[in-house]
Amino acid sequence: MKRFDLSVLDLAPVKLHKTISDTFDDSLDLARHAEKLGYKRFWLAEHHNMASIASSATSVLIGFIANGTKTIRVGSGGVMLPNHSSLVIAEQFGTLESLFPKRIDLGVGRAPGTDGLTAKALGRNPMIINEQFPRQILELQQYFSVENANSAVRAIPGEGCDIPIYILGSSTDSAWLAAEMGLPYAFAGHFAPQMMESAFEIYRENYKPSEEFPEPYIIACVNGIAAETDEEANRLSGTLYQMFINIIRNDRKPYSPPVEDIDSVWNAMEKAHVMNMLRYSFIGSEESVKKQFADFQKQFKVDEIMVTSAIYDHAARLKSYEIIRNATDS
Repeated sequence: MKRFDLSVLDLAPVKLHKTISDTFDDSLDLARHAEKLGYKRFWLAEHHNMASIASSATSVLIGFIANGTKTIRVGSGGVMLPNHSSLVIAEQFGTLESLFPKRIDLGVGRAPGTDGLTAKALGRNPMIINEQFPRQILELQQYFSVENANSAVRAIPGEGCDIPIYILGSSTDSAWLAAEMGLPYAFAGHFAPQMMESAFEIYRENYKPSEEFPEPYIIACVNGIAAETDEEANRLSGTLYQMFINIIRNDRKPYSPPVEDIDSVWNAMEKAHVMNMLRYSFIGSEESVKKQFADFQKQFKVDEIMVTSAIYDHAARLKSYEIIRNATDS
C-alpha cells in the first residue's frame, strides 16, 4: 500500500447550545492535538450564511490557529477565490506567511461556499466564473513572485513569499485545471464522492509538471469517525447524518448531538441521498477504520488523506483523531 500523509479539515462547527467562541476554542484545541499526533496540516474551509459553520473569515481564523500552534501547516481548504479580489487574498496570505514562515497553505476553489442569494451579496458573477477562477490563480502566482517587484500593482506582504497553491474540486473541472497548471489537487470526497475516481484519473493522466511540483500530488478529503467500538462510532455518526439531512432540507441550524434512533429523523429517500454523499466515510473502531483506510488507499493511491470529523462531543472528536492516527500508523 502506498504511504500517505494524514491531515485535518476543520469546518469550525457551531454546535447546539454552544457559542461561536466555543467553536474557535475547540478548533484551536483540535489543531494542537493534531500537531502532537503528527498530522501534516490543518485546513479551514470558507462558508457563508450557515449557522452551523463559523469559518467565513477564513484568513483571520487561519492566523488564530497558526498563532496557537508551532509546527503544523495551517491553511485554507479552501478560500473560494471568485468571492474575493486576487490582490486581497495575496496580501492576506502574504501577511500570514510573513507571520508564520513555511507553515501557510493556500487552497483555492471556485464554488461560492454558500447559497445563491449570499453569493450575489459577495459580489460573484456566475457568468464569468469559469474564466475568472484560472485567471485569478495566475494573478496570485504573479503577486507572489519576486518578478512582480517591477509591476505597478504589488502585493505587500505577499511578494516573494513561498506559499504553495492547491486547487480544490468536487467534480472533474478542477482536475483538468490543476493538471494543466501543474498544481496539487484536493478533492472534496467528504461530500461529493461521485466523480472522485474520474477526477483523479484525469489529473494524473494529463498532469504537466511545474518547477515547484514536478510530480502530481493528490489530497483526498473524507469523513472519519472513530471510537473504542464500532457501536460507539456508529452512535457518534448521528451528528454527521443530521448535518447532511439539514443540507438536503436547506436547514442551516447548528450541529446536533447524536440521537438514539437516526431512522426517526430521516425518511428512506433522505437516507439514500445522505449515504450516497457519505460514501467515503470511515466509521468504526481502530481495526475497522484501519481496514477502511487501507481499502481506500489500495483503490486510489493518493498522496495525502485529509479527515474531517463531525462529532458533537469535543473530547470524543479529539479521541477520534487519535484513533485514526493510530490506525493509519500501524
